Parts: sequence; structure tokens; C-alpha cells
Amino acid sequence: MKIPRLLLSQIQQALQPGRLVVLYGPRQVGKTTLVKDLMESSSMRARFVNADEILYWEALASQNRQRLGEVLGDATLLIIDEAQRVPEIGLNLKILVDNYPKVAFLATGSASFDPANKISEPLTGRKLTFILNPISYAEIRQAFGALEARSQLERWLIWGGYPDIVTTEAPALRERLLGELLGSYLYRDILNIDGVRRSDKIVDLLRLLAFQIGSEVSLAELAASLAMSRATVERYLDLLEKVFVIYKVAGFSRNLRKEITKNSRFYFYDNGVRNTLIQNYSPLHLRQDVGQLWENFLMAERRKANQYAGRLANAYFWRTYDQKEIDYLEERAGSLAGFEFKW
Repeated sequence: MKIPRLLLSQIQQALQPGRLVVLYGPRQVGKTTLVKDLMESSSMRARFVNADEILYWEALASQNRQRLGEVLGDATLLIIDEAQRVPEIGLNLKILVDNYPKVAFLATGSASFDPANKISEPLTGRKLTFILNPISYAEIRQAFGALEARSQLERWLIWGGYPDIVTTEAPALRERLLGELLGSYLYRDILNIDGVRRSDKIVDLLRLLAFQIGSEVSLAELAASLAMSRATVERYLDLLEKVFVIYKVAGFSRNLRKEITKNSRFYFYDNGVRNTLIQNYSPLHLRQDVGQLWENFLMAERRKANQYAGRLANAYFWRTYDQKEIDYLEERAGSLAGFEFKW
């Protein structure tokens, strides 16, 4: 069963001649399926190229207008899948957009890459960025119906929302698929970035974070536990954010003397990935971490809802030194909203 994605209509509207649309998202979250659905529904002449293929990789890295034009052909929509693989992809995309103003461009990536930071003249006004997350509860409800989605809430809390996981009924197969997914994060994406070689330390770091959902994380304590420098821990955390495994929420403060802001909290993009790290798929009534699962799930769902609705909001937690606390604060349009998560 294919799950309709809420982002499809937004990308359809964003694709215009002379504009670049960048679609980020975790590995195996459905980006390629989404863009192929887009091709089927588009009236433009679309061409899909995979940057993993050496033929296209060399041409897309060439910085040569003629070779880039050969990749384009007579298409009016060029889709470049896994664009982060290409060296200096930002410069090459700029050459394409500058020289082919009647063509729309879409680049996807499973690791965060920002073309505007890699070229001398940013594509100001001609680039739009979207993030495709694991399937949201709203998309599950739309596909299965409100009653079915609610009745299977425990399943989403434990197994998460990756497309293959949502559509797979056998728990043993789900477990295997999640294991393969986590391996692709660690061994394909992270180890290919910036010369990282210690995948074991990254796994250990993620497991520590998995047990600290909803709590402030001290980088000094992480460094001591892992026998690593604080700078290395910071670098690994940054890499894990770039490949969409975790994201950071900072502390909110209007009074630095009373409120805690030094440490951050980290959440996982997907509950299933978190549970795979700690190898725990037990039902909720046998678990001690239901509150953490619920908080991670709601944080991720709120993040998806804001992104898909186009709402720009700053996310924080709030805690004072005398233990007063709000789980989640959202600052938007000059106002604050507070959220408390209880299972």
C-alpha cells in the first residue's frame, strides 16, 4: 500500500521554470517515490537522473555548461536524486539554473547539503527547501482512517513511521528492516562525511541519547562516558543532525540567572530508529520508557505538522533552577505557546 504524502502538492506548486527545489530527508523515507509520483502527475517533460550513477555523477560535477546541458536534454523538469554525492553540486546547480531559465529543477538528498553555501552568488529567490520526514500521524490517518490510526497508536510509538515499516505487518521483518536502515545511516551516510571512521563511537553516542529523551544533555558528560573530546562529540552530533537521525532543542530564557539554557535536549526523527538502537520492541505495558516514547513521538509530530503547514516556529524547552518546567515551548509570530506531554 502506498501512503499519500502531504508534501506532494506543495512541491508541485513550488516547481516553476527558473527555480530550484531542494528536497532533504532521511534515507529510505520515500523521497524517490515522491518525486516519481510528481513526474507522473506533472505536465512538464521530466528527466530523472541518479547521482549515484557514474555517468551522471561525472557530468554533474563537471562545471561545464555543455555537459550539464547534455544531462538536461530536452527536459523542462530535471530531477537529480542523491545530489549530495556530487562534488560542488551547488555551483553546478547554479550553472544550470542560470543558463536554462525555462527549466524547473529538483534536487534530493539524504544528507543536508545547502547549495547556497557552496557558491559565490546564492540562488536568492530561486531556491525553495522542503524536508520529507518519516510518515506523519496525519498521513497514517488519511491512509487508514481515523479509527484504525488511533487503534494502532502503540504500533507507531514502538515501530515508527518509515514507509516500509508502516506497510509491513510482520514484526520480525520490521525489526530486520529497521536494522538495515540504521546500518545505512551509519555506514553509508555518516562514514562518507568528513572522514569519520569510528562508527562504534557513534552508535554508543546514539544509545546514550536514546536513554536521555526529555532530559538535558551535557556534552561534557557524554565526552567523559565515551572517552572522547568534547569537540569530537560536538562534531558527531552535528553529523547526526545533518543525516536526519536526531535534532536539537535548546533551552528558552528571558532571565539567564534563573533559567537553564546551557544544555540542550536531543530527539530522534523516528521512534523506530531509537528503539532499534536500544533493541527494545516490547509492548508498552512492559516498558519503563513509555513517557520518553510519547514525548519523542509528539515532538516529531509537531515538527512535521509545522513544516507541512509552512509554519515558521522556534522550538525550545523551559526549565528553571528551582525545577519548574515546560516540556516544549513554541515561539511563533511574536507569541509563545507551551506544551506539556503526559502519557
